[in-house]
Amino acid sequence: MSFEAAVHAQAVELDKLALEMCAQAGAGHPSTSTSLGHIVTVLMFHTMRHAPDYPDYPTADRLVLSEGHAVPIVYAAAAKLGIAVGKDPENRRPLTVDDLKTLRAADSVLDGHPNPVEGFPFFDAATGSLGQGLSVAAGLGLAARLDDNDRRVYCIVGDGESREGQIAEALDFIIDHGINNVLPIFNCNGYGQTDKVSRQQSPEVLAGKLRACGFDVVTIDGHNPGQIREAFEKFAEVSNKAGATPMAVIAKTVKGWGSPTLQGGGWHGKPASGDQLVKALAELNETRNGLISTLTSTDRFTVPVPKDAPERQIRIGELPAFSQAMKAMDMESVLHTGRLSTRRAYGIALKALGQVNDRVVTLDADVSNSTFAELFNKDAKLRQRFFECKIAEQNMVSAAVGLSAAGKIPFLSTFAKFVTRAYDQIEMGIIGGANLKIVGSHAGASLASDGPSQMSLPDIAWFRSLATARDHRGNPLCYILQPADAYAAYALTGVMAEYEGACYMRTLRPDVEFIYNDDVVFNLGGFEVLNEGRDVLICASGYMVHEANKALEGLDRAGVSATLVDLYSIPFDAEKLLDLANANNGLIVTIEDNYGASIGSAVADALVESGEGFKLEQMFIQRIPKSARTPDDILKMTNLTAADIVSRCLRLLQVTSA
Repeated sequence: MSFEAAVHAQAVELDKLALEMCAQAGAGHPSTSTSLGHIVTVLMFHTMRHAPDYPDYPTADRLVLSEGHAVPIVYAAAAKLGIAVGKDPENRRPLTVDDLKTLRAADSVLDGHPNPVEGFPFFDAATGSLGQGLSVAAGLGLAARLDDNDRRVYCIVGDGESREGQIAEALDFIIDHGINNVLPIFNCNGYGQTDKVSRQQSPEVLAGKLRACGFDVVTIDGHNPGQIREAFEKFAEVSNKAGATPMAVIAKTVKGWGSPTLQGGGWHGKPASGDQLVKALAELNETRNGLISTLTSTDRFTVPVPKDAPERQIRIGELPAFSQAMKAMDMESVLHTGRLSTRRAYGIALKALGQVNDRVVTLDADVSNSTFAELFNKDAKLRQRFFECKIAEQNMVSAAVGLSAAGKIPFLSTFAKFVTRAYDQIEMGIIGGANLKIVGSHAGASLASDGPSQMSLPDIAWFRSLATARDHRGNPLCYILQPADAYAAYALTGVMAEYEGACYMRTLRPDVEFIYNDDVVFNLGGFEVLNEGRDVLICASGYMVHEANKALEGLDRAGVSATLVDLYSIPFDAEKLLDLANANNGLIVTIEDNYGASIGSAVADALVESGEGFKLEQMFIQRIPKSARTPDDILKMTNLTAADIVSRCLRLLQVTSA
């Protein structure tokens, strides 16, 4: 059988399996899958260098399915190839055609959309929330370059999803960084969910946009085996070639190819069943017979194997003490001032961490001189591991997901306010098990003069919702860290690097006084008791620790003995915090310079779960603030000053005593 005939025959076989598995599941996207049958066949049976028994082999080529709903066609190919599946790398087994019947079942490795942590390691990241896959692919491409690995990364993007703004971010990023080992393949089947795609997503317009971006564009018939192979062979020639222009493929395809019954609108996400399924399968058989009857030869598929993975020595040393790092950077005089912003301490930690840990990489969104990630970039030995993402936070997060999948530890920083633009990308990264270290600077109301458009006020509430659930490792989906001083920020940066999982750390714009020293140990889930009392427990974090510390003086003058806790981590040790609350008459005040449903709510949950009797007062921002000249001014505006804290504590004590 000729190559063309073999591809047609295999594509039809995969298409039929896609229809059957979706019918069995009662859900799925078979019509989109059939538009990709030929492309996936050429990729997985002929072009990609991969090892079916070791699907995540370090040098193997990668496939990112950005239009994740088309995953049945990849599952079908994986079953025919016997690609290994299973959550435990030591106990994987070949996927079988019979396994396809378990699509979307609760105990199946075949999730409704790609997700490697559920047991399908052929993929590197969870996809399906559209528009994110190309950024992930870019991250994988960058990691391969850092590792001097000639792997190629293929990314299939739907024409409808190409309207997502993140696609434009990713295209710019690929050109900016000359990432020519990534091939975007746009599946132009002409239909979205409810109707045809806009003309702006037509093959002709997409090709023009890609050329305008700087890509070498090849337009093909996505059901013509010869054209598909030629395009992929051209990519193989330019991939990883110094100075070569990044390439993109526009593939004109048919949604529901081979089966007129499934073509046109109305079939997106709708499996054929009963007589319709029988008819669609018969039509595919007829299509197959019509295509291969005149094609003969002896060509067969041979999956090319990846290169042997070289032995690599990855340097992972200990982070030096903060005072030592400051001396090494000729900043010892700053130590004597007794003040430093936590954002600058983060930058110092990042540079020191990069010098002792080869896995650490840094991404920033055009604000590195404010987040102080620039200290990493200014080090000539670290510069190649710094990636400027410009003002494109969504792409930055997803690119970090790709870098994480390739074994890197990505620290990504921007203003905390702008992190909110990438909530979806962060959640998708966490779903896929990405090891993300997200740092939001200029956090909370202490930003003051820039006003509410620049303040991160709802971020803790969102991240805290993640902290209430568990990931595939049994850990919180994300740890939230709010260091109160430079020593804490420096140490917690190191703690994040050591932890395998997602973390979000807030850093502050203003300089703040040192509270700690090199001897204090910080841990995920921990907190620090800064003052021990007996009347009321005050819990604060970040900038508000300093304001609460001022309030201790006023409380002392009023004859109140307060315990002050720096609750720098969510989640935290609830049992230990409850012990402190009990030692303070069961009275607690929480203070935060952001909106509610955050620290106060986390403490409230712990109190409720205990079943014991407590009295809790929450202090947080309860209306949209405006610009103010200084942090003190904004605290007055939001009723979060030391005097306000004293008043709230006294009121709580008076109400209780009454």
